Amino acid sequence: MSDQRGQRHQHFETLAIHAGQEADQATGAVSVPIYQVSTYKQDGVGGLRGGYEYSRSANPTRTALEENLAALDGGRRGLAFASGLAAEDCLLRTLLVPGDHVVIPDDAYGGTFRLFAKVAERWGVEWSVASSSDPRAVREAVRPRTKAIWVETPSNPLLGITDIAALADVARTAGAKLVVDNTFASPYLQQPLALGADVVVYSTTKYMGGHSDVVGGALVVDDDALGEELAFHQNAMGAIAGPFDAWLVMRGIKTLAVRMDRHSANAARIAELLAAHPKVTKVYYPGLPDHPGHETAAKQMRSFGGMVSFQVAGGEQAAVDVCDRAQLFTLGESLGGVESLIEHPGRMTHASAAGSALEVPADLVRLSVGIESVDDLLADLTQALG
Repeated sequence: MSDQRGQRHQHFETLAIHAGQEADQATGAVSVPIYQVSTYKQDGVGGLRGGYEYSRSANPTRTALEENLAALDGGRRGLAFASGLAAEDCLLRTLLVPGDHVVIPDDAYGGTFRLFAKVAERWGVEWSVASSSDPRAVREAVRPRTKAIWVETPSNPLLGITDIAALADVARTAGAKLVVDNTFASPYLQQPLALGADVVVYSTTKYMGGHSDVVGGALVVDDDALGEELAFHQNAMGAIAGPFDAWLVMRGIKTLAVRMDRHSANAARIAELLAAHPKVTKVYYPGLPDHPGHETAAKQMRSFGGMVSFQVAGGEQAAVDVCDRAQLFTLGESLGGVESLIEHPGRMTHASAAGSALEVPADLVRLSVGIESVDDLLADLTQALG
């Protein structure tokens, strides 16, 4: 993105506020207008103003968001969807045909697992599970018809770390696309395309929106041809971000950098408290030096993010009780908002993975650490643990 003097903005914080968001030409409005419109007047048959004809195909507010998304990840094309799963579904149906195979991680969002196991499998797509933190295991899981290797890093909910560059080598050798769900990190903390990924996936509901008031998803790629294929399917399938939702995500992105710094700082303090607590048996946070992915995360991330999971002594009921006793941490699904959330993954976000290779520990608690006073958050967790 260039300003009026032709200077190119390079720093993330500047791109977050300005990329794709020039002042409105008609009025000078600094904030991108919400074009709450379905169709557009044409200047004669086929005479489109700015390429707009129908808002499923393109909408100026969504265009601004999509340009912003591409800039933040250093990509050539960004696409905004009605939800993260809508983005994933579009990607799968663009990359795959019946009979193709995907390697998925052994620790992934329950909705992603459900999409593969209950939807894509019925369509004829095969999948198998491998530990994405182990490049050798992923390589061994590859088949002749493997078209994609799918990873989350950090993963949901066990905060596993994948060496993106190493998996990019595995994918290239296999002739497959490396897909990285970057939702937990956000583009501020991690840049998968620069590390060799082919596609970056987001639930923009989370850190990009950042205020628990919008549902959305995104794909970002650095390949023009793939971007065109995805845009074709986005239009053909129709699960696009509406203009108000696109505007809300853009508003959230403007403060993404400062929020992620605070999320990460608060989470680091909480992880330290949990690691020393006698009723906590294990803490999952890549910022802790004893986390198996700590060195890889330190190499490819700006900081370690705002998500923390932990296991509780006393089993499943003890974990549920911690969730119930929390007061400042709100019991709820989702993550990435300014307010802190607590949940029991086995009964909530990851219930769909029960009985599978992706089943999570029954005594696991997941925290989305917000940007409140960390002292208040620490006090609440201390009383919740009892």
